[in-house]
Amino acid sequence: MGKKQHQKDKMYITATEWREQYGGKKKTAESTFKRLPFYCCALSLQTFTHPYGTKEGHVFDLSAIVPFIRKYGINPITGEKMDSKALFKLNFFKNADGKFHCPVMYKVFTDTSAIAAIKSTGNVYSMEA
Repeated sequence: MGKKQHQKDKMYITATEWREQYGGKKKTAESTFKRLPFYCCALSLQTFTHPYGTKEGHVFDLSAIVPFIRKYGINPITGEKMDSKALFKLNFFKNADGKFHCPVMYKVFTDTSAIAAIKSTGNVYSMEA
């Protein structure tokens, strides 16, 4: 006679029931945030031609950051006071294909590469080197 007739009689609701029937948490669309590529100026959002960096790790193009500093006297990312002496030239190395790479490991930089710059020389390396 109906051994499993009360199988679905639970004293709780499942996560699926809560989501579908009772208006629980809905799946949201993926975030639209995209990280700026390492080869772009943080101020103009364009590919840099003369890269300069700050101690915080922000990369700017010289033609974009110098007029900004002269006009406002602040770092455009952090909002702190800044002068042009705080900038240092970055030396990116390119391979035969014209892509930026680490001069020690010869690995091409990608959007997910961890990159470090030496302030005294301005040379840019992979964090693995």
